[in-house]
Amino acid sequence: SPAVLSMLLDMASSATISSVGAQAALVSKPRNRGISGLKASYKVAVLGAAGGIGQPLGLLIKMSPLVSELRLYDIANVKGVAADLSHCNTPSQVMDFTGPAELASCLKGVDVVVIPAGVPRKPGMTRDDLFNINAGIVKSLIEAVADNCPEAFIHIISNPVNSTVPIAAEILKQKGVYNTKKLFGVSTLDVVRANTFVAQKKGLKLIDVDVPVVGGHAGITILPLLSKTRPSVTFTDEETEQLTKRIQNAGTEVVEAKAGAGSATLSMAYAAARFVESSLRALAGDPDVYECTYVQSELTELPFFASRVKIGKNGVESIISSDLEGITEYEANALEALKPELKASIEKGIEFAHK
Repeated sequence: SPAVLSMLLDMASSATISSVGAQAALVSKPRNRGISGLKASYKVAVLGAAGGIGQPLGLLIKMSPLVSELRLYDIANVKGVAADLSHCNTPSQVMDFTGPAELASCLKGVDVVVIPAGVPRKPGMTRDDLFNINAGIVKSLIEAVADNCPEAFIHIISNPVNSTVPIAAEILKQKGVYNTKKLFGVSTLDVVRANTFVAQKKGLKLIDVDVPVVGGHAGITILPLLSKTRPSVTFTDEETEQLTKRIQNAGTEVVEAKAGAGSATLSMAYAAARFVESSLRALAGDPDVYECTYVQSELTELPFFASRVKIGKNGVESIISSDLEGITEYEANALEALKPELKASIEKGIEFAHK
């Protein structure tokens, strides 16, 4: 019930951690507060709501007391998902929209758009293998966003994020509505995994652990800055390499474990819900919201780069450059090594958008 949610969120706030609805105590974010006391409510649209990520993501967003309307869109099978979620006794109203003819109605007046639409990875596939299908899907959805809710926060989940975010940026530019502060690539799952794996490896309380992850959102472009882990902890060279590679390959770990039955849908939904909640808290006036996310950036010579940012009512307020200061030699070398691949992915997205 809302009363129970409020109690849990008050508990989370006193522990100075981040929250995803009633799951507040599960998420590590030392510099973020809970959402108790924030009374505003917002409209959130999930595009691709009937899919493997979309369904659990819809459930987690439905649990947020900051949401007044949860709008679910897909090309098929979304009515059943909406009917199911509408039975949950949380305050937000659930609405369903099916097919391109109803997309504009879904998007009008929304505050946050989340895009998990697309095909998942299967064993043996790389994120680039998904490009031709998912790039076209993101392009068409962003065109609709530009026409119907250009002021909304836009959260891109559809892979390959390294390319789909630049595609979205170019489409928004073409439509004359690009706001660099409001377009986010959701790389939160890399942070969630890094926090989990480090806590397990070092025997730490997960609630205390926060590892910034920079770069991109695929393979070697994912760079966990283990030297910047909070609380401060030391790693041997072997631990650093082992943890870094596991975080980079964690998506493949899930794809192979599911043996053709899907990719990382549940953990991705959890991570995306955390990012949505952070965005909603920022919109509601919380002055202390920080997340790692893939955005247009001047932190490096690359036009897009994932790093920790401060999010406010108008989107990205500042990019935290200090995380890249004083990094280890291993991290500095890994940073230089990821740049050519990330650059190629960005250029691939931009080229696609201009075809």
